[in-house]
Amino acid sequence: MPDAEEIRHYRHVSSSNPAMANFKGVLSIFFFLFLMVLLEDFVHADPEDVACLSGVKGSIQDPANKLTQWTGDKIKTPCNGTISELEGVTCNNERVFKLSFAGFGLGGTISPFISNCTNLQSLDLSANRLTGEIPTELQYLVNLAVLNLSVNELAGPIPPSLILCAYLNVIDLHDNRLTGNIPPQLGLLTRLSAFDVSKNKLQGMIPPSLVNKSGVLPRFNASSFVGNKELYGYPLPTPKSHGLSVMAIVGIGLGSGMLSLVVSFTAVCIWLRVTEQGYAAEEGKITHLMPEY
Repeated sequence: MPDAEEIRHYRHVSSSNPAMANFKGVLSIFFFLFLMVLLEDFVHADPEDVACLSGVKGSIQDPANKLTQWTGDKIKTPCNGTISELEGVTCNNERVFKLSFAGFGLGGTISPFISNCTNLQSLDLSANRLTGEIPTELQYLVNLAVLNLSVNELAGPIPPSLILCAYLNVIDLHDNRLTGNIPPQLGLLTRLSAFDVSKNKLQGMIPPSLVNKSGVLPRFNASSFVGNKELYGYPLPTPKSHGLSVMAIVGIGLGSGMLSLVVSFTAVCIWLRVTEQGYAAEEGKITHLMPEY
């Protein structure tokens, strides 16, 4: 360790050379700022979010230029606390928390890489022109509470794997071209409070688990399911083409019974007439053969 004399000598040199002291101070400030920039990039650039947003940008078309700020550098550092410079992105604790592109006029498809935004709690892609199928990879968004893909041109089935998104409160898929059955597993989502698959091309029976009554009201009413020609079951009204009313069935039964009665009566009358004619003919023959007295 330096003795007292060496310390006094160092202080003397430093005080006698103020330029050197100022240079060291400036150098320390630059080093500190450089270190802060490195730490900022390290903290903000979550690799999962970067992969997610890069995949989203690569799979969509943006004719209205709503996402012009989505440059490579900004995608690499999407979050600054709760603030993001990327249009449609909301952050929380340096992670992507919400994606909202409602009404942006976007085309293309939904990227499966969206599942890399593992902290995502709300996904709203409504009122666009997105095509293709709903990615099954959405099952990995285990924190997702709101899923709104309505008013697009999405086709194919509703992924049953959405059951793995246990925190879902809202599933809104209305006004698309979805086909197949409604997965009954979705009825097991206990937090689900809003569900709409109206105006699609779904078919089959509505799962009872989605419409079990709570008191006197169904869990989700008919407005959640209308506009699917091949979909049936409670709470939708019974379509006329799917069965006959009780009165119609009774009418058909009475009509059939009357027709049978008329046919039977006519057959008996014909049989009696033929039989009567046969007896008359036999009687004539016998009378002709009898001798005259």
